Amino acid sequence: MMMHTLDPQLLERPIRILVVGCGGNGSAMASGLPYLHQAMLAFGHPGGLHVTLIDPDTVSETNCVRQAFCRTEIGFPKAIVLAQRINLFWGLTWQGMQAQIQQIAKNADVDLVIGCVDTRKARRAIDKWVLHSRVLYWLDLGNDAASGQFILGQPNNSANRRNRMCRLPTVTELFPEIAMPSRKDDDQPSCSAAEALTRQEPFINQNLAYQALGMLTQLLRHGAVSYQGGFCNLVTGQLVPLAVGRPQQNCRR
Repeated sequence: MMMHTLDPQLLERPIRILVVGCGGNGSAMASGLPYLHQAMLAFGHPGGLHVTLIDPDTVSETNCVRQAFCRTEIGFPKAIVLAQRINLFWGLTWQGMQAQIQQIAKNADVDLVIGCVDTRKARRAIDKWVLHSRVLYWLDLGNDAASGQFILGQPNNSANRRNRMCRLPTVTELFPEIAMPSRKDDDQPSCSAAEALTRQEPFINQNLAYQALGMLTQLLRHGAVSYQGGFCNLVTGQLVPLAVGRPQQNCRR
């Protein structure tokens, strides 16, 4: 079995995570990350996670139906609401910003980007940003009404230069069509039907987020993982993993 091992520098200091998008998947991921943080600290990691949440949008009435927001939060910035709630509950100092990824400096101290966006345009923005940054990993999540995918990759940037022969390909390298420009649906969900914005099966976001969090736990707490993502379907009950594909210097059998 082929394995990908964690970049060793992430075992020596807090891991800096940027969550892009605080909607259905983003709010579910943000709610689960504190559990991973606590587990890492309990097992001796020096600092666990430090998370920054960004989203340009504010909470709307429709968001309160299937996202982790309530009516008293309508009109407030999504990312700031989530960060404040997490900090109050867990006693953390995570950050929330009403911003798009283009507003984050390319030299920002970020180790892992978790992209929770639902349009081709937004995915292209993340792809462009990570390629010109020092990010070590990009985890992409996307879904339609009852299925979705989570894909972990290592952007082909200067931070991953020493790992070029063993680099995990990113979602846009594995599936270029997911971010390919299209005049018809460039601002529509790139991995789902447009109706997913208003009609989704209950728990698709939570299911997808917790599968992704489970994979991150294997990588960040245990130091290695045999798969770089997966595809889940709530109708069929199937979860199909995306296995690590190339054994090289830091990919072992």
